[in-house]
Amino acid sequence: MSPRFLIPLIAGVVLSGPLQAEDGTPKGVVELFTAQGCSSCPPADAAFRKLVNQGDVIALAYHVDYWNYLGWADTLSSKENTERQYGYARTMGRSNVYTPQAIVNGRGHLAGADLNGINSKIDTFSSEGNGLTVPISAAMRGDELEIKIGAGQGKANVVMVYFDKEKTIDVEKGENSGQKISYLHSVTNVETVGMWDGKATSLTLPASVLQRPQLEGCAILLQSATADGDPAAILGATVVMAGKNI
Repeated sequence: MSPRFLIPLIAGVVLSGPLQAEDGTPKGVVELFTAQGCSSCPPADAAFRKLVNQGDVIALAYHVDYWNYLGWADTLSSKENTERQYGYARTMGRSNVYTPQAIVNGRGHLAGADLNGINSKIDTFSSEGNGLTVPISAAMRGDELEIKIGAGQGKANVVMVYFDKEKTIDVEKGENSGQKISYLHSVTNVETVGMWDGKATSLTLPASVLQRPQLEGCAILLQSATADGDPAAILGATVVMAGKNI
């Protein structure tokens, strides 16, 4: 992350716009569903690191808990992450989930280790008009976080995705026993904070949303949902970075 993107703010919080394409907006959002106890996942975790280092997409890793029965309880996993993956499966008409799985822009999926395929899908979505078409920006105003969202089509939720910048784990049991693996952008919590109806709008939140203990990063997604509330297409996104690892 280049220091030139960092703007000092209150209480040690910084706002950052590093994950951008040449025109200043992210090319897409990639969500990797992975697990420390999955033998097929380390290659995907390595590909995910390359994706993060590209610097032109927003990359988020959700550790699921359904491999914990194999003998190693993933230290970054949660049932909420698993529920999000099953939500995507329902949205996409699938009856099952798998790891490692990459979801691109909330619209399509493919194997998480296929870095070329992921980038190709991002480019295809962009050329088809299914990229991040709604601009979003975020800025601190005193003791408030102001999120500005541009105009577009449809309705969507404003979703905050909190994540750790990097965690290194010694896997002691299970299929990856003995490996020391470094994980980037592992999601710790997902929270809906507002709604968008297609009109340009601003949303003001207390600065406390970025002043949580151990907070390292936060992505803001403009994400549509199905009638049943499952996650669907992501229309826009930005990233707020905060905390000790910046």
